[in-house]
Amino acid sequence: MDVQVVEGSNVVTDLTQNDFVVFDEKREQKILYFGRDAEPVSLLLLLDVSGSMKKYVDQVASVAREALHFLKPGDRVAVMLFSKGSMVRRDFSDDLDAVANDLRNVDWDERLGSGTAINDALVDASKYMREKAGESGRRAILILTDNLGLNYKSPDDTVIRNLYEADAVLNAMVAGKGERPEPILPGHYRNPDFTRPDVFYIADETGGEAVKLGRASTTFPEMIERIRTRYSLQYQSPRFGVTGFRNIRVELTPQAKLRHPTAQLRARKGYFLTR
Repeated sequence: MDVQVVEGSNVVTDLTQNDFVVFDEKREQKILYFGRDAEPVSLLLLLDVSGSMKKYVDQVASVAREALHFLKPGDRVAVMLFSKGSMVRRDFSDDLDAVANDLRNVDWDERLGSGTAINDALVDASKYMREKAGESGRRAILILTDNLGLNYKSPDDTVIRNLYEADAVLNAMVAGKGERPEPILPGHYRNPDFTRPDVFYIADETGGEAVKLGRASTTFPEMIERIRTRYSLQYQSPRFGVTGFRNIRVELTPQAKLRHPTAQLRARKGYFLTR
């Protein structure tokens, strides 16, 4: 599992294995592997190319070479585009200059259709990660979108399950007027077949972060750097237990909390046990 530790806007980078405690269904687990920056990253850039997003895609593409500089040898990047449908623009590659050049030539393709199906695109991205990301290393998706649209029978919880099954963390850069949707008030009805997308919530649940795009020349490189500088923790999942969803939680030890009293941890909330 990937873990990010922040204090305010700063990433905490001085922690060791002895600073973490992991719980699986409230039972403490022995950490078998710990690393930071050691695991290679398979990063999927998921770009919303619907009409309202063109200028933001162009802004991100203009600083792609500088942003991808924060990745390390062994890291790979793929590019997927979406509007109503989705398509892979570039399969995973460690040629980061070629990826940056591709991003400069990104444009809407008529095969993508008209509209903005954010959650469908995230499901497609999850499936692509399962099939193409490989067996080792960390998996991350970075979506660029305005978080505006309407999902048809693709609720956020379906997306989250697909991301869990892909062992992928979602991070998001939200452009334009996109904001976190307001929660449904008690007593108000929402048709479950038609829902608003919420990449903020999905990022929270999978252990990632969602930020407003701001200046692409600042936000995009910062997001790549923050994706790259996360902790990796591994433990043995229980051999026996109730199948289905299992809750997991990561905390700092009391000693680590003394050193970092305002620290916040971002990590996935669980996984699905199928055996």
